[in-house]
Amino acid sequence: MTAVPLVALAERALKWSALTTILRFVLQLGAQVALARMLGPGNFGVYGIGMAVLTFAAFLSGASFSWNLMLMPSVSRDDIRFSFTWQLLAGLLTACAMYTAAPALAIFFGDPRVEGMVQWLSLASLLMAASGPATCLLQRDLNFRTLGLVQLASYAAGYVAVGVPMALMGYGAQALAAACVVQAAVTLVGAYAFRPHSVKPLFSHPGGAAALTTGRTVFLTNIVNWLLSNLDRVVIGRVLNAHFVGLYTVAYNLAAIPNTLLLGALQPAFLAAGAKLQQEPKRLAQGWLLGLACVLVLVTPASAVFALLSADLVRLLYGPAWMDSAWVLALLFLCLPAWSCWGLSTPVLWNTGRKHHEFLLQLPLLALAAPAWWLFGPEGIRAIAAVSAVVIYARAIVIVGAALRALGLSWSAILPYALRGLGLAAVCTGAVLAGQYAVASLMYPAVSLSAGGACALAAMVALVLARPQVLGSEAGSALGRLIPAFAPRFAVAPEPEGQAR
Repeated sequence: MTAVPLVALAERALKWSALTTILRFVLQLGAQVALARMLGPGNFGVYGIGMAVLTFAAFLSGASFSWNLMLMPSVSRDDIRFSFTWQLLAGLLTACAMYTAAPALAIFFGDPRVEGMVQWLSLASLLMAASGPATCLLQRDLNFRTLGLVQLASYAAGYVAVGVPMALMGYGAQALAAACVVQAAVTLVGAYAFRPHSVKPLFSHPGGAAALTTGRTVFLTNIVNWLLSNLDRVVIGRVLNAHFVGLYTVAYNLAAIPNTLLLGALQPAFLAAGAKLQQEPKRLAQGWLLGLACVLVLVTPASAVFALLSADLVRLLYGPAWMDSAWVLALLFLCLPAWSCWGLSTPVLWNTGRKHHEFLLQLPLLALAAPAWWLFGPEGIRAIAAVSAVVIYARAIVIVGAALRALGLSWSAILPYALRGLGLAAVCTGAVLAGQYAVASLMYPAVSLSAGGACALAAMVALVLARPQVLGSEAGSALGRLIPAFAPRFAVAPEPEGQAR
């Protein structure tokens, strides 16, 4: 494939991914707010515990086999059959183990509702395993239009069409469990319908050894990532109770929505395109630096704005019962740039033959984070959130540093982007505080939220319109490509910032 078609295909994939990502953001936020108001922190806490178990089970159920399909330079019919066979077997075994362990998990967390939740989600685990190959093949094909629409439809079917009505009928936490199962089922049907593949079993073939080696690395990486991303909720559930898990989970999930949607749009496209550029490190470096520039320049000020608006956001969307999560939400919003940078950097390691580095480099962090969570757990969710924030930034530093070394770059290559982002964040912070101060006497969260957000947006737009070069050539160019009408304004001359060319 020549360079131009690949670039055009990647840009088209990114645009569709961004569009469906925005739609999913709106849908997910609306559904989460409605369900949180109807069910309360306790039920959401049980759901949070169940989702932590489900995420762990998904790693055990062989998701690594699907990932291998996306990482290979080329795939054959036998590669797909082999991956599907082993993933389905692993998914079946994991679902059975999950169902069997449900009573013990309910005892461990001290809440009988956990048993039914985990048993429901064991079915979702099997469905997710079965849909893995088709989903990753769609990503490999850069068909993010279809994949995004499938994900949008599955979330709507699960959480809007099933979850909300069940919550209204008084099913409590089980409404969330049923929604998750329906979402997984619709994803399986939709992904396979648009990317059908052979389901004929194949237990071995010449490429099986390499697939298993990659699968083992993905598995170990996922386990380390799960522990670093979910152990905080396990500690809260064990040391505190489901109510606090609910408060923490809603804050964590809401803060993670922008990052999840951003990486959902960028990471698979970059990983799939990067697999085709494994022999072209300079082009790989250019693509990575472009993504990193967009994150540091655009996400950093957005994270500061979101953090300052957190209290108004929680009060307006979730109500007074959830206000204890506002401080946690603000802190986690400040982690958005680190979350996104590390998420964009992991594909570099996988596409430069360093796939084992991701989990090896994070093992020391896990050794420090685990006892810290247990030590500070009794102090409450604020203390646990503080440890989590430190862990998120430490992971970003480690993974971004490894990506820089893999591409032969230094930290000076991304320093200008970080400084631009911090400067824009300072401008937006001042604007938000000014807007909130102006309406402080009104005491309405909607007014404060609107005033603060509007002032930040106005300040950012005015600055960019007056001096488009403030974004830098990379972030400005990316915005111009995604929004062609703005391209002439962002067509600034490239500035020497030490990046690979």
